[in-house]
Amino acid sequence: MEGALSFTCSDPSLPLDETNLCVRAVEALSEEVGEINGISVHLEKRIPVGAGLGGGSSDAAATLKGVNTLFDLKLDEDRLKAIAVSLGADVPFFLAGGCQYAAGIGDELTPVAVPPIGAILLLFPSTKISTAWAYGEVKNALSGGFGTGNFPAPLEPRNVWDSSGTLFENDFESLVFRTYPEIGDLKRRLMNARAQFASLSGSGSTVFGIFEDHAAAERGRRQFPSFQSSIASPVTD
Repeated sequence: MEGALSFTCSDPSLPLDETNLCVRAVEALSEEVGEINGISVHLEKRIPVGAGLGGGSSDAAATLKGVNTLFDLKLDEDRLKAIAVSLGADVPFFLAGGCQYAAGIGDELTPVAVPPIGAILLLFPSTKISTAWAYGEVKNALSGGFGTGNFPAPLEPRNVWDSSGTLFENDFESLVFRTYPEIGDLKRRLMNARAQFASLSGSGSTVFGIFEDHAAAERGRRQFPSFQSSIASPVTD
């Protein structure tokens, strides 16, 4: 790959070598189709590192799709998915996007519907949580492995959000909230701010709340003036 790829990033803290998922994505494509010359990738990093938002995985998926399209590699969905799995368990999800139920190691995806989303308020604590640490710790904590999580419920049609855990729950919450109680407190505060649902995002540290509409999310955000935050609009197909 030497000389075949030029890779830059707006975040100076991120590596520019083969440990970066974007670089690994290009290397994986080259292994699949042969050396690809003239690739220049610039990563404008906006999703915080260690936030549990799948930033690295979505970067890798975007690189796979972009190089495949721009260089007319003609790799179909199944071949791209196989390459994505080799990069990380949740990279295949970001190839398709939308709301999906993931089984297997994250590569068996089924589109699902969730209750209506007016707006999502994301809170970004300054704490960064290591994904490797979180997965290692939660695996030890679950006596039956990752299969003990409450995830079949999203396959059933639902019309309203429910924070009781009957819709779905995040197995990382008990671990992360116990280790970082200040992050757990954000979920409680979001519910007090009239979020319809609130949860830890992935392995954290981002905590999000689902609100009826953008105005309600904006009112909720005003209760967290010391936190970096963002309001996301719903994604429609």
